[in-house]
Amino acid sequence: MSVTTQTAEDTAADDGGGVLGARLTRLGREEFARDVWGRVPSLTRAADDFSDLFSAQAVDELVSRRGLRTPFLRVAKNGATLPESAFTAPAGVGATIADQLDDTALWRSFADGATLVLQALQRTWEPVADLSSRLGTELGHPVQANAYVTPPQNRGFDDHYDVHDVFVVQITGTKRWILHEPVHPAPLRDQPWTDHRTEVAAAAEGEPWLDTVLEPGDVLYLPRGWLHAARAQGEVSIHLTLGVHPWTRHALAEHLAQSALALLADDEEMRGSLPLGWDGPGDELAFVRDRLAAAIGSADPSPRVRRVRRSQARPEPLGPLAQSAALAALTPDAPLRLRGALAPRLDGLRLTTRVGWLDFPEGDLPSVRRVLDGEAHTAGELGLGLAERLLRAGVLVPAGA
Repeated sequence: MSVTTQTAEDTAADDGGGVLGARLTRLGREEFARDVWGRVPSLTRAADDFSDLFSAQAVDELVSRRGLRTPFLRVAKNGATLPESAFTAPAGVGATIADQLDDTALWRSFADGATLVLQALQRTWEPVADLSSRLGTELGHPVQANAYVTPPQNRGFDDHYDVHDVFVVQITGTKRWILHEPVHPAPLRDQPWTDHRTEVAAAAEGEPWLDTVLEPGDVLYLPRGWLHAARAQGEVSIHLTLGVHPWTRHALAEHLAQSALALLADDEEMRGSLPLGWDGPGDELAFVRDRLAAAIGSADPSPRVRRVRRSQARPEPLGPLAQSAALAALTPDAPLRLRGALAPRLDGLRLTTRVGWLDFPEGDLPSVRRVLDGEAHTAGELGLGLAERLLRAGVLVPAGA
């Protein structure tokens, strides 16, 4: 077994790696891509102090004061997930919602050894949302975030693998992790571990590839497909999993095939009915294969891929009242910036983003390109009319926001 391990002293604080290098791995992006990404687990001891990111107080606030509903939380015990009815209840007068979290029921489940799984923290907890967005931008693959809160000496789930890569970030307490090599390397999203339950169980009985205890500040990277199980030690354990949902060549092939089929919809012969009495591919298959191959040769999946990629993440949060105030107070010296995580793309006269598209006259393009550099610019630099239009569209925000 050869696990990649780094310590806080291994490299400079960033090494050009942004969140990846500064907080998670102590590796630059190129080094991580070459030696680790999708290949082997990587353990980074004392990667960072994550007290700014998440905490026990954050768990209590989310569970008891935020009015969360399912599926923002799951509860698991001894490898099984509890039914939602075991930890939800009506919200009371004025809120006709039957599935809000019941903090009393959650406390009783937790005291009885259940693990609390706070899901999609990239939507509900700002520090985690910010880190997830930045990491997703750096990696080029969408990121989600969950928190696992496990009582002492308990586990939430049996040995299994995930269909996405994860960075395990230990927040408080300690947790023992046992890893085994994949039984189905690089699984696709529709190839869960339950499809290989027997092989997973057998592999979990073998010699571990890695058996280690994570302490606060440690980070463990797991490529998808690697078997793992974890158990809290002598105190409550809280860890985050930053789940990276990688794009694959298979996914690109799917979009290429869909783009080719869209082209074939304009082919009258392909739209034609098969002969009467047809009972199987037969001679027709060769004709269809030739036309499909030709369509694949000329199809461009890029627009479809870009559209799907934009839909896989959300832009930086936008406050309607702050945006309204910025519009009302707009002056030539007002500093503005591009809203974060918009995934903007300027093609010709059209700007496409996660919040829609806008067409511009030729004369506005220099200012639009200036906006896309990500720096702050005054409304006067851009032109008041253009600045107002982009503020209204949610593309620009006040530079202090």
